[in-house]
Amino acid sequence: MPAAALKPKPLPTQSTERRSVPLDSPYQPLAKRPLPAGRPRDWYVTHNRRLKAMRLAIALLDSGVQPGQARNETIRGTAELIGVHPPSDTTCHMVRALMRYSR
Repeated sequence: MPAAALKPKPLPTQSTERRSVPLDSPYQPLAKRPLPAGRPRDWYVTHNRRLKAMRLAIALLDSGVQPGQARNETIRGTAELIGVHPPSDTTCHMVRALMRYSR
């Protein structure tokens, strides 16, 4: 008999799919460092948009929101909850994409 067949199955864990986990609020962001100089303005805009999208995606996933449930209103509500400016439609789209790829 293979060794894998002898191992007991792990106990089921509580799923956050059924029950959302409250966010630890207010959260403290990391200390900011200056961005490198000499890049085109578009690079800074894209960089900051990605950072905001990552923060929002992490907060939504931690609270149990699935990518299919992440409407613009939900994302903007979470942004208000964690204390960042409301995201644009483009950033909301990026948040949903990041949430899908994290699986």
